[in-house]
Amino acid sequence: MRQDEQDIPVWLLKDQGYEPRRDSDGFIAKSMLSITGALAQFRLDDGAEGHFSPSAPMKLLFALGCILLTSLSANFLFTVTTLACVLVRLCFMPAKALKRIVAVAFGAAGITFAIMLPAMLIGQSHSALLIATKVLVSVSIALATALTTPFNRLTAALRTFHMPNLVILTIDLALKSIVCLGEVAIEVLTALRLRSVGRNDDKRTSIGGVGGVVLLKTNEASQATYDAMACRGFEGEYLVPNERQWRAVDFAWLAAFALLLAAFFYLQGVVQP
Repeated sequence: MRQDEQDIPVWLLKDQGYEPRRDSDGFIAKSMLSITGALAQFRLDDGAEGHFSPSAPMKLLFALGCILLTSLSANFLFTVTTLACVLVRLCFMPAKALKRIVAVAFGAAGITFAIMLPAMLIGQSHSALLIATKVLVSVSIALATALTTPFNRLTAALRTFHMPNLVILTIDLALKSIVCLGEVAIEVLTALRLRSVGRNDDKRTSIGGVGGVVLLKTNEASQATYDAMACRGFEGEYLVPNERQWRAVDFAWLAAFALLLAAFFYLQGVVQP
């Protein structure tokens, strides 16, 4: 026996034969899928515009106006008319965006209809269908506007209508921070999954660890964002681009909104023929 083998303890040369108990990582996998699904809903880099899409300010004005008129309308015929216009608009959207809008809008309308079902017991059967249709129209318009407009143009459109800089800054940083922190949470969960050995009967303790890491990253990200803004001379003011944002097609959309507004006043009985 060599001298180096004599110096090694005998117990160290023996095979430990450690076989960790099998454990399911379904908790981590489900958490990762949930976060990934939530991040996919933001789609901050999407928003492809079509050939007949209006400018971002006009699109935002048209969407808010339609949602407001639909909410204020007490005439079911006007709501159905608006729904028909929304369905025609959805026919020109890509299949992926259309699938998402239909899933979210009909889901929200279904939940609203289920909540309003007790109204039928007191003789207001019309209210459940009316409110559910209004929710369907409003959610469809909001999603169609978000999915067909780049995020930076929506921010510029808000500033065009003299939205306070603090509100735009809060929305901008909140959306971007949620995406960044979601990616951090996925990375932490991936590291936890790779380092997990054996069986863990108390998986709830890992939630605190993941949340703590995300909280620390939040503090670091906020400080880094502040330093970046200070280095770039950002003073909290969003400037509207100098180039003209309004397009020729905006006048056609403005005329369509005028017709919708006239139909609203006519069906509400404000204007008599």
